[in-house]
Amino acid sequence: MHNIKANFDKILHIITNEVKEFIFDDGNFEFYPRKPKMSDCEILALSLCAEAMSIDSENYFWGKIKSQPDDFPNLIDRSNYNRRRRKLISYHNILTDKLASILNEGENVFIVDSMPIPVCNIARAGRSDVLRENFKTSPDKGYSAITKTYFYGYKLHLITSLKGVYNSIDITKASVHDVQYLGDVKHSKLNNCTLIGDKGYISSTHKTDLFHTSNVRLETPNRRNQADSSKFPYVFFKNRKRIETQFSQLTDQFLIKRNYAKTFLGLCTRIWAKLAGFTILQFLNHYNGKPLNNIKYALL
Repeated sequence: MHNIKANFDKILHIITNEVKEFIFDDGNFEFYPRKPKMSDCEILALSLCAEAMSIDSENYFWGKIKSQPDDFPNLIDRSNYNRRRRKLISYHNILTDKLASILNEGENVFIVDSMPIPVCNIARAGRSDVLRENFKTSPDKGYSAITKTYFYGYKLHLITSLKGVYNSIDITKASVHDVQYLGDVKHSKLNNCTLIGDKGYISSTHKTDLFHTSNVRLETPNRRNQADSSKFPYVFFKNRKRIETQFSQLTDQFLIKRNYAKTFLGLCTRIWAKLAGFTILQFLNHYNGKPLNNIKYALL
């Protein structure tokens, strides 16, 4: 579990096998006039290794790596590593999509929900300059129905299968209502399936639109004052707990709500890396015949 080199090698093996069609012979995703000391695959594996091992402090992780010079003889400068890691954000997504397509094969029921991603204490929101480099991507204030409190930051919208495996993800401002995300679902790869949501996703307009454009049947519990007060099947209530458990794992083990990023691209890189690390651990469990979501023991 705590052997960084052993875990790095496991993750590097998965990357080179699952996205090999995007990799050149030298282990890079693009051509470099001067061959770098560390390949793109190694940069990606190093980033995902830290996430999979729940090491959230890059300073601590870098110190551990530098204390093992024989294991990483081609280690590059930390600032260079960060620049290249941000450039590889699209390959985080490609890898996650590839692994998820294997794990979600044959699935036709999915769950949608959102969670708050605070970037600082709401008392400091007025004077915070973090992530405000662009108005369109800057954070704002939102309300969490779970904690019944306001927060300052973003919302993470996630769709998973009943197994708890990622299907699609998006980040919006905190003030964006959950139901507005349904307008983007029809442009995702989701189709010919059932989508389970909570009361925040009640919308007859979006429900009809999803069905006609993507053949996605949206199922939500009804409010008490609705004319159609048919009972929400218990199996849907039970299945929705899977995504709530996944949010807990992302919060507790991957510390997804702890923000160190100063730019929106940096924040997206951190979140996409955490989700890719989560999916890699599920893939390792699947490959080794272990329970899929026992991710704390996947590297043992």
